[in-house]
Amino acid sequence: MKLNINFNPGPSQLYFTVPDHIRQALREGVPSLSHRSSAFEKIFAEAVENIRALLSLPASYSVLFCSSATEIWERIIQNLTAEHSVHLSAGAFGRRFYDTAVQLGRKSVVVEKPMGEGFSKAPEIPPTELVAITHNETSTGVTTPTEVIRSIKNSNPSCLIAVDAVSSLPYPRFDYESIDTLFFSVQKGFGLPAGLGVWLVNEKCMEKEEHLRSRGHVTGSYHNLSSLLKHAKKNQTPETPNVMGIYLLAKVSADMLRRSIEILRRETEYKAAVLYNALEQHKELAPFVKQNTVRSPTVIVAETGTHTATLYNRLVEHGIQPGEGYGRLNTTTLRFANFPAHSKEQAEQLADILTNYA
Repeated sequence: MKLNINFNPGPSQLYFTVPDHIRQALREGVPSLSHRSSAFEKIFAEAVENIRALLSLPASYSVLFCSSATEIWERIIQNLTAEHSVHLSAGAFGRRFYDTAVQLGRKSVVVEKPMGEGFSKAPEIPPTELVAITHNETSTGVTTPTEVIRSIKNSNPSCLIAVDAVSSLPYPRFDYESIDTLFFSVQKGFGLPAGLGVWLVNEKCMEKEEHLRSRGHVTGSYHNLSSLLKHAKKNQTPETPNVMGIYLLAKVSADMLRRSIEILRRETEYKAAVLYNALEQHKELAPFVKQNTVRSPTVIVAETGTHTATLYNRLVEHGIQPGEGYGRLNTTTLRFANFPAHSKEQAEQLADILTNYA
């Protein structure tokens, strides 16, 4: 049966306007544009302007484009640390950010929670240059409250705060005074084809990278922060980028602005409530994350136990693609994205199937 609704948390459901934008892009010859052309510079500027407006991004932040969030892990460690970082982990992706830092030769520390648990209050942070926080853990459905991020910054004012918002943006209302850099991938909350990472950095990050370079540290090659910033000021990138991805991001961000970010947030909260309620009321299923305050509104993880394979097949029979459990949770959980591309009706349909599963 054809799968009509993709609830996998990434790549996930395409935003409903994407097919039309792709057709228009092909008519305009966007995929073969030179990244040094005025046409591309216009696309770059439009994407940056719309991202700034959608996320209420302060003027002190720059918007940079990379290949993926995985690349940005490396860029953050290379450009913003000389020796040390601390990583908060509530699942696989927080741990992988830490692993990346270790692979790059940093003397890093991971502060870790058991699977399904999160940081409901700020942990004690040892002396460090940078604290990396996974705001929304895609593997477990755990979120870190924004007030916890604020508390960490207040207690560690000299540290840079890096936030992985890969599977939460554009939903959260971030306090940018508490964050120095954050990043996301477009194949999740923005409902686009994979292949583009967006890196947001403030002036403190620029100052740190300049300081490291002045002391002889290697901060990367073509994608070091100074190179990315130099080209971004001209609405360009250092190398040939994913032009189509940047074009689609500009268009879909504009579509979301027309709907309004507040409407998208209210819909996200409604859909999350519907899905969590269906799991809480079921005799055989349950939310994997037990504590309400750290439950993700954008990635709902269901504890499915021995029903995992049967429920997965049942959903597929109804044209719904769930996300498999991640890593060692593969056989006992299913994951469901709750992004702007998923309508209220689709969430209600999924909730009905979960409710009536027996």
